[in-house]
Amino acid sequence: MHNLASRFDRIAAGVLLLACLLFLCPGVSAAATAAEQFTLACKDFYALAKDAKRSKQRAEWDRLGDAFAAVLKKYPKSGVAPKSLFYLGRVQEELGDRLGRKADYDKALDFYDQFLKRYPRHDWADDCLFRSASIRIDHFRDVDQGRADLEDQLKLYPKGDQAAKARALLARTPAVKKAAEAKAQPAAPAKPAPRPVPSAPAQAEPETPANESPAAIKGRPEGTGRAVLGEIRYTSSDDYTRVILDVSSEVKYRYQLLPPAPEVDRPHRLYVDLADTAVGAKVPGQVKVSDGILRSIRSGQKDPETTRVVIDFLDLQDYKVFPLSDPYRLVIDVYAPDKANGKKVVSASTAEPEPEAEPEPEPARPAKKGKSPIKPLKLKASKNMAGSLVEQLGLTIDTIMIDPGHGGHDGGAVANGIKEKDVNLQFAKMLGRMLKEEGFNILYTRSTDIFIPLEKRTAMANAKKADIFVSIHCNANTDTRVSGLETYTLNLARTQDAVRVAARENAVDAKRISDLQFILTDLMLNSKMKESTDLATGVQKETVRSIRSNWPLKDHGVREAPFYVLMGAKMPAVLIEIGYITNADEAAKLRSEAYQQHLAKGIVQGILAYKRQIERYAMRD
Repeated sequence: MHNLASRFDRIAAGVLLLACLLFLCPGVSAAATAAEQFTLACKDFYALAKDAKRSKQRAEWDRLGDAFAAVLKKYPKSGVAPKSLFYLGRVQEELGDRLGRKADYDKALDFYDQFLKRYPRHDWADDCLFRSASIRIDHFRDVDQGRADLEDQLKLYPKGDQAAKARALLARTPAVKKAAEAKAQPAAPAKPAPRPVPSAPAQAEPETPANESPAAIKGRPEGTGRAVLGEIRYTSSDDYTRVILDVSSEVKYRYQLLPPAPEVDRPHRLYVDLADTAVGAKVPGQVKVSDGILRSIRSGQKDPETTRVVIDFLDLQDYKVFPLSDPYRLVIDVYAPDKANGKKVVSASTAEPEPEAEPEPEPARPAKKGKSPIKPLKLKASKNMAGSLVEQLGLTIDTIMIDPGHGGHDGGAVANGIKEKDVNLQFAKMLGRMLKEEGFNILYTRSTDIFIPLEKRTAMANAKKADIFVSIHCNANTDTRVSGLETYTLNLARTQDAVRVAARENAVDAKRISDLQFILTDLMLNSKMKESTDLATGVQKETVRSIRSNWPLKDHGVREAPFYVLMGAKMPAVLIEIGYITNADEAAKLRSEAYQQHLAKGIVQGILAYKRQIERYAMRD
């Protein structure tokens, strides 16, 4: 490895080479475009860093950060994607150096952590560890964690170009001598020691805690001023697990993936530190999981001010950590490497039981009636090869998870004598029956009037390996004249109306929606965004067509917004607002079985259209 300057020179030379190749091979144009955009952003970075006047203006760095983020989002699988992520960290670090804000350094650390999580074998991984350590030591005075980063760097990348710098920084940063300081101090009165984080899962499996909702966690311990980790929940299958940390109020947190230590039978571990937080009385010190991905989840007081949660992995491909608000909780999604038997379904963990014993029993899948065969693409391949390709690419739709929005104590919108939660459930069951008639296997997040947290709904779909996730809702507006149908996919809100709808469905203040932008930038990189948009387009088009055959309908089209219930979905996922119950005429229609049938028929046709679209990739003789 060479220093960053020489790397930059090689990038520039590579761009020239790619430009020449464009004349010989037009197929590389996308790669050239990615490299060109990255190179231009790099040039702007170094020019801005040298400009004493402009470099003190936040807007200039924000513009530069947007340029790197655009490359990362548009070309997530290109060779410059990891480098763009690295420079997003550099931009925030430069802002911290020039403007002195801790929040900028925090963002830099987060970008470097993201890099290490996604690209641990990349040439620049050691740069991320070194820069993280420097920030922690020089700006946060977190010597212990800074030294730990440097030691990890030297262990994982002993021949990296940052190794010499790491050794030098270690040499001038002595470890905090807590033991020596303790000897010099007079003995203090004995205090109850905080419960430590277990060093190994050797103790007996603790009893599973009661399944309480996050709302059951009340405030902070009296007199402590600290938040409380009230519960650890999880939903899992053999290739996906979602862990939820329910905390009584918003807290600062940090996390890091640690490498395995086979000499002591210690696997990959992810630790999450919650600042100014105490462990609740009902949280067990250890929960054994053993679902194929996780070995156990351990928790305890790292020190009197910090709660640490440690996740021990059995298998790991990727993970994501993000917060949700009102009530505050931290979500940790863990993905296992793809298995050859990708469609095998394993029941969700008993650590957080399903709201009901099982979804409605499914009859044998009936044969479709009156359907003309779809004309496939004609390619030279055997049927066995075609079937294998379709399966590997996920080009099948068999199981659909239907999510009736709200439920239980969460009634949703209430107007004109009806509750949203009741309409959602009634309509979802009708939709499910019609989809079954088309041969689909149907699951429900709920089939009775119960409350399910938003973050669990998508987790249920992931754990059951659903191929499509459809969330059903009714809309509402302070202007009772507003009516119509709209279908949403997960993305940043582009209009104030989308912000309003997302805030209502997320049960948060509209100001919170802007806070989701940084979270979504990471979550959407590997989500089924294109597939979700294709599904939403078909559903919206066919549903509008079905309704307009008998009733007038305002078509609000396909929209994008940051819905909690769609975050982390591994499959195409849409949220359908089937009508405004605050509009008297539309509320009356939503009570009508005939109107609901036309709504459901349109959604079914939209899903079938999407199914036919992806089946065109199948190869048949």
